[in-house]
Amino acid sequence: MIQITADSTCDLGESIAKRNIRIMPLSVILGDKQFRDGVDIVPQDIFAYVDRTGRLPKTAAPGIGEYEDFFRPFVEQGDTVIHFSISAKASSAHSYAAEAAKSFAGKVFVVDSKGLSTGQGLLILRAADLREEGRSAEEIVDIVNALRPYVNTSFIPDRLDYLYKGGRCSRLALYGANILKIHPLIDMDDGQLVPGKKYRGSMVRCIEQYVSDLAARYPEYDTRRCFVTHSYADEEVVAAAKQKVAELFRFDEVLETVAGSVITGHCGRNTLGVLFIAKKGGVV
Repeated sequence: MIQITADSTCDLGESIAKRNIRIMPLSVILGDKQFRDGVDIVPQDIFAYVDRTGRLPKTAAPGIGEYEDFFRPFVEQGDTVIHFSISAKASSAHSYAAEAAKSFAGKVFVVDSKGLSTGQGLLILRAADLREEGRSAEEIVDIVNALRPYVNTSFIPDRLDYLYKGGRCSRLALYGANILKIHPLIDMDDGQLVPGKKYRGSMVRCIEQYVSDLAARYPEYDTRRCFVTHSYADEEVVAAAKQKVAELFRFDEVLETVAGSVITGHCGRNTLGVLFIAKKGGVV
């Protein structure tokens, strides 16, 4: 038996239960209170806290001992564990999980997803596909590691307030974005977030152009699945994204998920991304 596990930052929604994926919650800290992502805090709590205090929440990774406690029951029942962590460049979670894995003599594999949100989730679901095909844990790890450079993890924030508070954009960029209705592309490159093209206009217009740009940038892709992931975005924004994806792509399934508290705490409400695995060199 191969047990797939993941940090809570994967934002997989209903897919978690359907595909037998176990989740390790990261922590969200509001003032002097600590909560577990996906367990006893929801994104609305984040929005209310930021509105009330003007401060972003803090986040924390589980410790080495917590990861050991998380992995141990699976190993003791005879399972091999493949754990998917949020990018090592975004959190210490990966290094702690990898250290904890050393206690289990090759029974726990820890994959640095080099992604977050459903960019991380895409690798997890691909691993679940491979598990159902009967692949070994070693084969699964090798395949998903090879896929990491081809995962499109990108999103468009509505406002830059949260990014500014988190030190990810300047005050000048914040003012310019708010006045000129600029919405910058945020892309994941080798495990870290980087700014990209700047879109201008309403969120619906920007999202439509963003999806069109993705179609042009990635003419070949894994058709198995795509995620439209958002932080409680307006209905018309989500609808525009899904309609444009249907027009320009041919995915077998398009899954809509809502970002959890850790991811929401860094990007703010009404952020949306379209995520999928590109196809290059036959690796998919």
